[in-house]
Amino acid sequence: MKELLFGVVGGLALFIYGMNLMSEGLKKVAGEKLRKILEAVTKNALIGVVVGAVVTTILQSSSATTVMVIGFVNAGLMNLQQAIGVIMGANIGTTITAQLIAFKIGDYAYLVAGIGFALFFFGKKKYAKHLGQVLFGFGLLFIGINTMSDVLEPLASNERSLSLITKMSNRSFWGLLVGMVLTTVVQSSSAVIGVLQSLASQPIIVSGAVRALIPLTGAVPILLGSNIGTTITAALASIGTNNAAKRSALSHTMFNVIGTVICLLFLAPFTKLVYQISPGPNPATGLTEAAVVSRQIANAHTLFNILNTIIWLPFIKFLANLVTRCIP
Repeated sequence: MKELLFGVVGGLALFIYGMNLMSEGLKKVAGEKLRKILEAVTKNALIGVVVGAVVTTILQSSSATTVMVIGFVNAGLMNLQQAIGVIMGANIGTTITAQLIAFKIGDYAYLVAGIGFALFFFGKKKYAKHLGQVLFGFGLLFIGINTMSDVLEPLASNERSLSLITKMSNRSFWGLLVGMVLTTVVQSSSAVIGVLQSLASQPIIVSGAVRALIPLTGAVPILLGSNIGTTITAALASIGTNNAAKRSALSHTMFNVIGTVICLLFLAPFTKLVYQISPGPNPATGLTEAAVVSRQIANAHTLFNILNTIIWLPFIKFLANLVTRCIP
């Protein structure tokens, strides 16, 4: 138990450190340009969504984008409706991390980290150093994932763990709560979903077939809870700001909470749609459920945020009025 705990904490630390290192490197390469792009967002909500998604994809952190947006609203550089559009886009952009994890490029993690380290510490030009920092962080991120995958492997053969995970997978409320609490503590939805992908991918034998430790139906509520938990960063960032900035933070929370409730009401058709757009088990090629569940989780994460944005996009003005009533 001690080894499992230390392994998960250590792997998670490497993952978060790698993600932050990569994010900082990308900011140094394009940070000022991204700031100017965000400041120049027009009143067109769709452009705001696209800008938010692109900036977050580059920064690898929806929290960073959201905090920047709250800062702009507080300074009067962006109005509430513009901010909501960018925040919606940030929710889409943050799903790229789960998609990268699902590619299973962990076998090359040490090579990428080694190349990044060499450029970062021995490069003479600034651009080479910044690029090295990005690659070094990217490599560490996957080393952290590999570490967590290795230490979580014994859970697939532990009866007590299997029983607990099965109960949680069959009850959406507990999955939602776990995702929400973990993300609030870790302050990174990408990290929590990365752990979820590693844990779900552990193979177990059920009636002679190789299954995933956590099937997609059990993983979706956890990632939905994670989407709610990530809004705490924006809420904390809005402390001490003006009412407009507080409304931006509240809109982020309401957008994710209401979207989660809608998704839970239509959980069965949503899961079915994810199955349709994702690879499935194929006995002919030896592809098991455990081998494909990571991609299914990544696709569920992306699909939820895209659908949630499409649903809310025509009602941005309504959401802005709603949060204005809550914070007059």
